[in-house]
Amino acid sequence: MGIAAEAHNVKILGSGTEYIVLAHGFGTDQSVWKHFVPYLVDNFRVILYDNMGAGTTNPDYFDFERHSILEGYASDLLAILEELQVESCIFVGHSVSAMIGAIASISRPDLFTKLIMVGASPRYLNDVEYYGGFEQEDLDQLFDAMAANYKAWCYGFAPLAVGGDMESVAVQEFSRTLFNMRPDIALIVSRTIFQSDMRQILSLVSVPCHIIQAEKDMAVPMMISEYLHQHIGAESIVEVMATDGHLPQLSSPDTVIPVLLKHIQLDIEARR
Repeated sequence: MGIAAEAHNVKILGSGTEYIVLAHGFGTDQSVWKHFVPYLVDNFRVILYDNMGAGTTNPDYFDFERHSILEGYASDLLAILEELQVESCIFVGHSVSAMIGAIASISRPDLFTKLIMVGASPRYLNDVEYYGGFEQEDLDQLFDAMAANYKAWCYGFAPLAVGGDMESVAVQEFSRTLFNMRPDIALIVSRTIFQSDMRQILSLVSVPCHIIQAEKDMAVPMMISEYLHQHIGAESIVEVMATDGHLPQLSSPDTVIPVLLKHIQLDIEARR
C-alpha cells in the first residue's frame, strides 16, 4: 500500500474487472457500507477508504488548511486512485462525498464512468430562491453546541440525522463513529461541509450522475435532488427512496441496497 492508501485505511475487496469506490459522509467511516459490501464482492473490486478526519484515521495526518475546503478531500481521493492505478470506477458517494466525487470528476473525468450520489447537497444554507434547509443561525447554534460539549452534541445529533431513537442500532452505530472523531477536527469538518457552496461547479460535471435521495432527510430537503438534476452538466437520473434519515444505508439497508445495485447495473448495461 502506498502512503495515501495507508493514511486513508484503504481496503480492496472482491473480484472482477470493474472497480466500485464507496465513499462515506460526515461522522462516519467506511463501516457505514457494511450492509452493502457483501452484495458487491462477487462481481466487483470494491475500494473502501476513510476520509481524513474520520475517527479511524490518524489525526496527525489531518491538515487544517487542506481539509478546510472540499477540494482537499477530492485531491485525497485522486491520490488514492492514482496509487492503486485505477483507470476507471463507478463512484458511490454518500452525503459530502458525493460532492467530493463531483469535484474530483471535474479534474479527472476519465477516472469515473458514473457518479452515484446518495443524500447529496451542493449547499446546506438557504439563499435567495434556493432552499438548502438551514439558516446561518441554525448552523451557528450547531457549531456552538459541538464546541461546548461534543459528547452531548453527538447524543442529540445522531438520532436527528439517522431518523430514529437512541435504541436503534443505526443510531448507536452513527453515535459510535461520531464519538470516534477528535472534537476539534469534527468541528472543522462540519464547518467545511455545512458552509460549502458547490452550486457553481455543478455545470462542469461531465460524468453521468445518479442522484438517490431519501424521502425524509433532516440535512437534505427533497427539492435538492431536483436542483442537482437541473444543474449538473452531465445527464442525470433521480430516484427518491421511501426512507427516513440521512444515513439510509445504515438505517434502511433493505430498501437502499436494491436501489444502489440497480443503478450500478444500469451503468454497466449502458456501457455494453
